[in-house]
Amino acid sequence: MAESAVSLVLDYLVQEARLLRGIHDEVASIRAELEMIQSFIRDADARADKEGMSNVARTWFRQAREKTFLIEDVIDEYILHITKHPQTRKRFFPGDAIPSMTQRHVIASKIQDINNDLKALRERGESFGFNSLEQGGPSYDTRCDPWHDPRMASLFIEENELVGIESPKNELIELLVKGQSNRTVISVVGIGGLGKTTLVKKVYDNEQVAPHFDCCAWITVSQSYKMEEILRNLIKDFYEARKEFPPKEIDTMEEKQLISKLRQYLLEQRYAVVFDDIWNISFWRHIKLALPDNKKGSRIVITTRSESVAPSNIESPSYHVYKLSPLPLEEARELFCKKVFQREGGHCPLELVEFSNGIIKRCGGLPLAIVTIGGLLSTKKKIASEWCKFLGSLSSELESNPHLLDITKILSFSYQDLPYNLKACFLYFGMFPEDYVINCARLIRLWIAEGFVKEKQGLTLEDVAQDYLSQLIHRSMVQVADVDFVGRTRSCRVHDMMREVTLSRSEELSFCHVSITNNSIFDGIRRRLSIQNNVNPHAESITSSQTRSILILGVDEVPDSFLTTCFAHFNLMKTMDFEGAPIDYIPEEVGNLFHLKYLSLRDTKVEKLPKSIGKLKNLETLDLKHSRVSELPVEISGLSKLRYLATYFEDNDIEYNINFRQGVKIHSGIGCLQSLQKLFNIEANNAALIEELGSLGQLRKLEISKLKRENGIALCTTLMKMSHLQSLEISATSEEEFLELQLMSSPPPLLQTLSLRGVLEKFPEWIPKLKSIVRIYLIYSRLMDDPFKVLQALPNLMYLWLHDGYEGEQLHIEGGGFQKLKSLGLRNLRGLNRLIIDEGSLPLLERLVIGPGPLLKEVPSGIHHLKSLKHLQFYNMPREFVLSLQPDEGPDFWKVKHIPSVEFWYRTKGEYYKSYKIGHPENQSAPTAFKKLQASNAQCLKDIQVPDQTRYCSFLNQPEHQ
Repeated sequence: MAESAVSLVLDYLVQEARLLRGIHDEVASIRAELEMIQSFIRDADARADKEGMSNVARTWFRQAREKTFLIEDVIDEYILHITKHPQTRKRFFPGDAIPSMTQRHVIASKIQDINNDLKALRERGESFGFNSLEQGGPSYDTRCDPWHDPRMASLFIEENELVGIESPKNELIELLVKGQSNRTVISVVGIGGLGKTTLVKKVYDNEQVAPHFDCCAWITVSQSYKMEEILRNLIKDFYEARKEFPPKEIDTMEEKQLISKLRQYLLEQRYAVVFDDIWNISFWRHIKLALPDNKKGSRIVITTRSESVAPSNIESPSYHVYKLSPLPLEEARELFCKKVFQREGGHCPLELVEFSNGIIKRCGGLPLAIVTIGGLLSTKKKIASEWCKFLGSLSSELESNPHLLDITKILSFSYQDLPYNLKACFLYFGMFPEDYVINCARLIRLWIAEGFVKEKQGLTLEDVAQDYLSQLIHRSMVQVADVDFVGRTRSCRVHDMMREVTLSRSEELSFCHVSITNNSIFDGIRRRLSIQNNVNPHAESITSSQTRSILILGVDEVPDSFLTTCFAHFNLMKTMDFEGAPIDYIPEEVGNLFHLKYLSLRDTKVEKLPKSIGKLKNLETLDLKHSRVSELPVEISGLSKLRYLATYFEDNDIEYNINFRQGVKIHSGIGCLQSLQKLFNIEANNAALIEELGSLGQLRKLEISKLKRENGIALCTTLMKMSHLQSLEISATSEEEFLELQLMSSPPPLLQTLSLRGVLEKFPEWIPKLKSIVRIYLIYSRLMDDPFKVLQALPNLMYLWLHDGYEGEQLHIEGGGFQKLKSLGLRNLRGLNRLIIDEGSLPLLERLVIGPGPLLKEVPSGIHHLKSLKHLQFYNMPREFVLSLQPDEGPDFWKVKHIPSVEFWYRTKGEYYKSYKIGHPENQSAPTAFKKLQASNAQCLKDIQVPDQTRYCSFLNQPEHQ
């Protein structure tokens, strides 16, 4: 992470070179020293991984970080000065005026002092024996000494100490001893401490496994390895498994000879080999050359923390990836009690239940943490006060208690293996509270603003940052919390124990300070400040700090004095995230923050932006979602680096479950924002503004509202210029207004999401050209011709929603239609009396929503062909339609009995919900439940006087209920 600080400053110096011409020579000298120090840091990091970090190295690292922070501050102060006094920069050449020379002399003097300090720092590094290493990293073996490696214990755990292992063990045994004759690779993937090695060792030693193979081998690979040694150990293990003596000449063979020897030996053997703890993505590419596919049922098992390292099942049907999950709560509790309460027969005393649950929750289903913490607690007195104290101090215990160091050490291996740019990204998770689910788009924009994301040719910074996040997920360091219907990660979190690693490292590296209580003390050296639960009443004291980022989460009050402090004195601030904070204004002094790149006022009560916002020439993200801002100042057009501008609030239609985004007013000048990639939601009710949008050539997402019919042609002309556009949402001035969108000969070729809200005179002829389209929403379109005739041929369409989108009587999905569609919504199609689904259509459909449909008297024809359908929902359907689908007496029930979940929703008066599960002993038969539901409406109205709400009766078709 010390390398991260140096690298970020080096990148920053390169980016700002244009503004540093007046002190170019001084800056060039600093860059040269920093590059040398960066190389020393890599060497020191490698030694720390092997030997632990010495006090000398810690001190040297701290000094390197502090100097890089100071460099960044001085450079930023210089840039701030020349932006406030542009004439100064012009005179920083021969013929400078004396006052300007004085200012330059001050800056140059500071830089010279820093340069001298860096040279002294480099010389001390040389005296400590730090070496200049190549980019590839250390040239020597950095593996942990196996006798002191805490992972070794996982090989020798007794069977009776394990919980929750039977099911995965049986699955793996079956993969090993049954199935195809091809060589098969099974990768067991999961976070450190999850028990991968323990599980595979129990499988390897199982009585069914060893006799099934002619020879077996277990190889521990770890973070650094030598391929020749791996191959020699393989040969020795295979020979010894057959009680043979390995050839002596292998000790002098090179890699190519060893591969040939191994292949020759294994050609006639059914072999099994375990490669435990793989880190390097190229390991399998090399080792597979030595392991022939002899069609004898040979098996290879790999354990790894990184899914990227595992041979992909996409690459070959003979490759299997088994993702090991954390223990469920009940099994975690069983393991904890077995470890802690041995004398009590595994039963937790009543007075310790609450504290036990808290500790188990913190362990997050991680067997390593449960067993280690449980082992320590088994030696402590079973007294509530002691356990309460332990739970409250668990974070510090994990860092300092020698009995618990194995947890953080094992988890830290994952952190040590990260490249420096991912280390900074990972540590940033420590800015968020425990169990906090983080929106991925927000996280990515924060990373970019912090400077963690490096440019790559042909990719946007957002694309690169998304790849960073994917790498952290594949390394099992970040958990996926939510995905959208096409499998993209929408939100994520870190395991509680991994968060402890981020906090420990952040503290050590002065990366960030997390303030949770009013007693928190602000340490000025920390570059980032996360304020959680309370804003410290003495927060004004941080004005003298080097803080560059502020994140406020879950606070009840933000004092005006704190806002004043932030905006009036933090002139070098780069990111300010006030999402969800209880603030209702932004001070005029926001214009002082020239270096600000990220400002989020999402979910705040801020109603107006000050005109000084136009001074933020470096602002890249302005997030006003769900704020009360209804109009943007004209000065917004001066933000030439703005990449993301989100400005809307939502109105919800409860009955039809639709969110309508209300746009904000924007003035002319929007065309100056050449860097914009996402713009939503703005009112586009005049042709001049729409024409300006054509200048935004980098736009990926556009949402506009209040589009008038007469401006439709102008919009089509504008959209044809947007070659990068991926998401487009257009709303007319009202649900009765026509959208004139016919004249677009070449729509944006990369469009993936399209939402049209307004009346369409006829179906747009350019929609069939959207070969990349994934989602389509047609709302209030009121088409008369069946849109399925065109839509069902779109090759990548996965989500289709029609709300009042069709006024015809029949919809027909032909055989072969909608080959990738997963979700289909047909809402408020009041003229529809027949839906025909041909066999061979909708093979992947998982969710179907229909209604209200007062004229639809029978279940859609062919619905029984939809074998992938999991959720079927009907809204406000006729009584006879509902009764026809009941399991007891409905004639059409056979058509839907294969669907796991069938739900019926009804409009009633009164906020009252009732559900019915087929076969549940507490409930009546389905028709009786439905009749009672209707009969209860009058009583609901008497009991609860609230506006109309939606109420449902749910029939779940599950095997045990049929």
